[in-house]
Amino acid sequence: MPRALLSALLPALVALLALTVLARAEPPPKADAGKGAGVALVLALDGSASITTGDLEFQLQGHAAAFRDAAVAEALAAAGARVTLTAYSGPNSLRVLIPWTPLTTPEDAARFADRIDALPRGFQGDSTALGSAIETAAKLFDQKDAGRGGQASRRVIDLVSNGFSNGGLDPAVARDRATRNGIVINGLAILDEFPWLEEYFEENVIGGPGSFVKSAMDKDSFVAALRQKLILEMVALPDHMPSQGIAVP
Repeated sequence: MPRALLSALLPALVALLALTVLARAEPPPKADAGKGAGVALVLALDGSASITTGDLEFQLQGHAAAFRDAAVAEALAAAGARVTLTAYSGPNSLRVLIPWTPLTTPEDAARFADRIDALPRGFQGDSTALGSAIETAAKLFDQKDAGRGGQASRRVIDLVSNGFSNGGLDPAVARDRATRNGIVINGLAILDEFPWLEEYFEENVIGGPGSFVKSAMDKDSFVAALRQKLILEMVALPDHMPSQGIAVP
């Protein structure tokens, strides 16, 4: 499908997926505890020096707002998702802010949003090491809680940044290692400093079946982009997403 046509159809696809999820009359199916979560998702926020305290707060508030969205909450529950929230800056700096949490009901998503609001602030970062963030985030899937005692059927890293990698492992190398292990990497580029960052993510960061990058300029567009991205990750199957290497604007 031509990329221009795909871009034009994406808002309609997201709206349709959201309506489909909200229209479910029966409770969402729960993942079998012995078989792992349906989707395991690592959310990696940018806490580097290029992100001011206000910008990190902007990311945290945006994630809390997205998890309170009804369509997102239903999609997470329907997918049998487990989610962990992290922040990163320089090499080997990624730290877990909220550990693996099952989101099997819409109410779970609302409680996850409350936990984001309650997080201590003051994260002090340095450089932007996207490759190191990918490599460390990939290791989190090996934790027992990532899949309820078994491996999740789909493992996704969501990487947010407003800058390019300027320290640590080359992100393309980390991406290739992760995708060889069946991990999908999606991106959300904040374009407040570098208008070409979306293209950088396409070439160097995202990877795996159905991988894509979205972009945002302000709080409203950030929440909207994150909302769309979470719904697509939970509801759309990889076979129905763009092929690897093609990013969805």
